[in-house]
Amino acid sequence: MTDRSAAVAELVSSLPEGVVATAPAALEKYRQDWARDPDAGVPCAAVRAEVADHVQTAVRWAARHGIPVVPRGAGTGLSGGASAVEGGLVLSLERMTAVEIDPDARCAVVEPGAFNAAVKAAAAEHGLWYPPDPSSFEICSIGGNIATNAGGLCCVKYGVTTDYVLGLDVVLADGRLITLGGKRVKDVAGLSLLKLFVGSEGTLGIVTRATLRLVPAQLAPSTLVATFDSVRGAADAVVAMGRVVRASMVELMDRPTVNQVEDFAPMGLDRGRALLLVQSDAPAGAREAEMDVIETSCRDAGAVDVFVTHDPVEGESFVRARRLAFPAAEASGALLLEDVGVAVPQLPDLVARVEEIGRERGVDIVCVAHAGDGNTHPIVMYDAADADSTARARAAFEDILTAAIALGGTITGEHGVGRLKRDALPAMLGPDVMEVTRRIKDALDPAGLLNPGALLPLERAGQR
Repeated sequence: MTDRSAAVAELVSSLPEGVVATAPAALEKYRQDWARDPDAGVPCAAVRAEVADHVQTAVRWAARHGIPVVPRGAGTGLSGGASAVEGGLVLSLERMTAVEIDPDARCAVVEPGAFNAAVKAAAAEHGLWYPPDPSSFEICSIGGNIATNAGGLCCVKYGVTTDYVLGLDVVLADGRLITLGGKRVKDVAGLSLLKLFVGSEGTLGIVTRATLRLVPAQLAPSTLVATFDSVRGAADAVVAMGRVVRASMVELMDRPTVNQVEDFAPMGLDRGRALLLVQSDAPAGAREAEMDVIETSCRDAGAVDVFVTHDPVEGESFVRARRLAFPAAEASGALLLEDVGVAVPQLPDLVARVEEIGRERGVDIVCVAHAGDGNTHPIVMYDAADADSTARARAAFEDILTAAIALGGTITGEHGVGRLKRDALPAMLGPDVMEVTRRIKDALDPAGLLNPGALLPLERAGQR
């Protein structure tokens, strides 16, 4: 028996039957997330934790044997943040799905494997709402949302995950479990460690429970759909309306995206134009005024057609079209999914530059955006069987990151750095911020065992 196999046998014996998976067929499920990173390794085992104690046991075992740990939620990540490390341990939280609603405190106490949709549904039973709204809300987990500080379609008005995290239980790299925050709305005692773990992509600790803030149920929205001959025109409209109103949803689909969605699930969308989807959930009276401003902004920016509906069901059909953008792209072939963002006034320049990059590199790029907050998702399409096509796609991917940085933007607005964008992080943050980041990583994970290779380049992140 090798040292590694003996260590795995020890792990199996230390946890209940069925918690640890070691069979190759079972491990294959845990190698990649939705980013489909071809460089993902083969783990030595996967722990499907059922309680926090299982997480602590697994982390302490990994620390004793110097084995890397990759935390994993639902596997819907798009930046390779949950790609397995060769010979490492995958620590899955998929079985930890409890959701408890405290309507008086207006919060939810949630285990990390619970789906975003499950939290929304449980809150709705009490007339409450959990706003963070990723397009994949039906299949993504709260733990993953916290790891990447996920946003979504409603964040233009209601904010992102960190705005709703009141408390966390976190297992540290040495196996200790710490509790940060709680059901208190206001708490400024000590350093804001709670926020440090949100968005840390499993590199500082593993979340085993979260306390999430809930708000009163959203009012049924009114919806505007406008079409434009150019994606820049749609982006110009977004900038104009943002000076005056705070819409509850502002989503952009360029013409290639509209065509992909129509191919995937025909809905009668105008294939010849870019589409802008805007909603207002303001109270009656104020809502009509907001919709007037939004419509005027679209027409002034060159909208060809503008359609307004106050029927929530009809409006939701257009929202569904937007949510289908990624599945439609995935059905079209291999892809590299970007997540770059800029300040809203720079949005027209960013979407125009993305189109230029596609032409320069000779690749097809479709682009959707949470346009109201400047967060775009350019999707680079390529033929994975063609080495030249793959090389051009990767070059376009890097060009888009560079373009976002040049515009004062970010390489990721909500998906996380993961492994796919980690090498671009130093160019965005600069040496001083990178040094501070590495110091924090080394302080909390001195052996560099928690999700190595995610977020930070391997050098000096405990992997010297």
